Amino acid sequence: MRAWGRRPCRRALRFGWTGAIGAALFAAAAVLMPVNAAASSPHVERADLDGDINNIMAAYIETAVNRAEADHADALLVVINTPGGISTSMDQIVTDLLNSSVPVIAYVYPSGARAASAGLFVAEAADVLAMAPGTNIGSAHPIDATGADLTGDLGAKVLNDAVTRVRNLASIHGPDIATLLKQVDGREVPRTNGSLVIHSAGALIDDFPMPFWQVFLNALIDPTIAALLILVAGYGIITELSNPGLILPGVVGGIAAVLAIVSLANLPVNIAGGLLMLLALLLFIADIKAPTHGFLSVGGAIALVLGMAFLINTGPVGLGVNPVVSVVTTLLTLGFFTFFIRKVWAARRQPAFAGPESIVGAVGETREELSPEGLVFVRGALWKASAAAPIPAGSSVRVVGRQGLQLQVAPENGQVKEKK
Repeated sequence: MRAWGRRPCRRALRFGWTGAIGAALFAAAAVLMPVNAAASSPHVERADLDGDINNIMAAYIETAVNRAEADHADALLVVINTPGGISTSMDQIVTDLLNSSVPVIAYVYPSGARAASAGLFVAEAADVLAMAPGTNIGSAHPIDATGADLTGDLGAKVLNDAVTRVRNLASIHGPDIATLLKQVDGREVPRTNGSLVIHSAGALIDDFPMPFWQVFLNALIDPTIAALLILVAGYGIITELSNPGLILPGVVGGIAAVLAIVSLANLPVNIAGGLLMLLALLLFIADIKAPTHGFLSVGGAIALVLGMAFLINTGPVGLGVNPVVSVVTTLLTLGFFTFFIRKVWAARRQPAFAGPESIVGAVGETREELSPEGLVFVRGALWKASAAAPIPAGSSVRVVGRQGLQLQVAPENGQVKEKK
């Protein structure tokens, strides 16, 4: 009976170990299946070209291209929404995309986005160009640093160069947008040194947004931000110099000045615009020091508007200080200095509260009879005083003048204390 009772136990134990091993194998297969599926799926990395094309944006795209090459990605998806930007930064991005060993897909997205001006060249530099519904691309036309059209032989030369470049870029990547949207997967795209095949069906997309520090610098490299930083730096430093010891205005002004230098170092600055803004601040300060009835402030406002308008070379579309911000900032600055000047004028009209003339108008009391000279007690001190007519001791008097250390006084409200 005992031997017979042990066999079912051993058999159950054997079945228990078998079930545990089977469950473990099933779990391992379940875990490994997504990994294998992911490994077999194409790998596409994404970068967002959102905003003005500048040095920071060019560095970000260069990093995205290098990362995609290092990760052996099947394609690099560049999502574009830009009004344009600096031509030198555009050239750097175009060069990086053209020389990428990974196929590049440019996608103008979302609806309402655009690839204007320099963005057109960036989009055409990709191997495949696609656009979401409701987006637009272009236009791009060379203009000079002031925003005016280039004319004559120089204009024709620059225009022909731009047209040739766009045509060459388009000829490299060929087909129209509708065909690209349908035939991206498996498409062989031509390159100057051969061809690449795009594998994108069912791809896993890794999104690599711009790092925080680059987002900060990219926001900083904005003509409007640069102009505002210059104004904040000027106001802070002027306030600190006018009121030594406040500390906070000087610290804020110094930080704003450093940030303004960083911003302007990455922008095509027009020196004339900077000088006009400096002249505006000097005129505002001069109007505080000299009673010109606000004429210098009006001149400073005009110089400030012109300086902000000319601060950045506005050749590329999308650059330049926002005109609305320029006007609003100028009006606020004019209003501030007008208010400040009025306070200064009001302070100048008030009687002095320090120095020899500050005691004129003070009320005191005679300590001895003034006939016509004697002693009076004014503002906590005894003074030698004289009066036009005798004034008994203990009378209330008002100081009407001063000659050296002697005061001229008169009875306060005509009241004279009677002699006992």
